[in-house]
Amino acid sequence: MATTAEVAAFIAREFPHSKIRIDAVGQLGATVSLDVEAHDLRPGGTVSGPTLMGVADVALYVAILGEIGIVPLAVTTNLNINFLRKPDGDKRVIGVCKLIKMGRTMAVGEVSLYSEGKPEPVAHVVGTYALPAARTSH
Repeated sequence: MATTAEVAAFIAREFPHSKIRIDAVGQLGATVSLDVEAHDLRPGGTVSGPTLMGVADVALYVAILGEIGIVPLAVTTNLNINFLRKPDGDKRVIGVCKLIKMGRTMAVGEVSLYSEGKPEPVAHVVGTYALPAARTSH
């Protein structure tokens, strides 16, 4: 298992371009957030789909690393997103991940994405990750 600080340090080192903040990791889940900038918006002032998918993918990766330790070769194999309502272009995007299954070779999780301060999710994501054969735990 890896702590929030360990996962955040790994993400900062390996993905220095990422602006996604690691807020919490543990208990088969993770919370991440992104301060929305102009390049994250699409016409109409809403957060773009690719930005939302990126936040969800990072939330899944972070939750998995929290469970198996820092194992870089865990990779996305599937990501399905349902856009539920228009995200606010002037609010942070919050991604709350819960892992549904942690197996030997795959992990499945779901992510609810929110505009900061709003109770209703703007998107719901289900993703699958392939896990490397040699891992530190699980």
